[in-house]
Amino acid sequence: MTAAVGPDVDLPGPAQPDSEPSPDTEVTEDELFDVLSNRRRRYAVHLLEREEQPLRLGPLAEQIAAWENGIEPYAVSSAQRKRVYTALQQIHLPRMDEAGIVDFDDRAGIVEATEAMDAMDVYVDLVEGRDIPWSGYYLGLSTIGVGAMAAAWAGVWPLSALPDIAVGLFVLVSVAVFAAGHHYYMRRQRLGGTEKPPELRYGSGTAAGADD
Repeated sequence: MTAAVGPDVDLPGPAQPDSEPSPDTEVTEDELFDVLSNRRRRYAVHLLEREEQPLRLGPLAEQIAAWENGIEPYAVSSAQRKRVYTALQQIHLPRMDEAGIVDFDDRAGIVEATEAMDAMDVYVDLVEGRDIPWSGYYLGLSTIGVGAMAAAWAGVWPLSALPDIAVGLFVLVSVAVFAAGHHYYMRRQRLGGTEKPPELRYGSGTAAGADD
């Protein structure tokens, strides 16, 4: 489990009313895809979304280094941790802060998700181009269903031996099962929705393929 901000850290108090209008915190699609084109930034988003609270930079770097090297956090070497820590501090977190995805306090070493990021559902298959062509599958399933019902109505054996309601129920149940599978798959692909980043299941998230 990643260590979050403890009671010994002074976090900013509640925001005071401001006479000036608040800045636009909306993150554009181009900004989102640009920031999440890097694996370490995706790992950071996943961890922040999973923990749902501010994180210290040290434990954040340690967990990301563990995922990159396929090991547990306690087994991460100081060199592995330092390499990720430096990259996060100097490159990745400032860039994510600039895009409005996180709030990064460099001096305190604390990072937290912004309201803009909390409002988004980020799916790694869309970022990495691994999206399953669900529309094609639904079209194929619909075509099979319509064909089965048409064959039953036309008297084609053995479908003609079944009552119309049985054929209709078969088509309906098939669509429902397929939709449930689609929903389950998409939930597991969402950053922050599982213990580990979804892309680790593809075997591409280890050090051999890590980007700085």
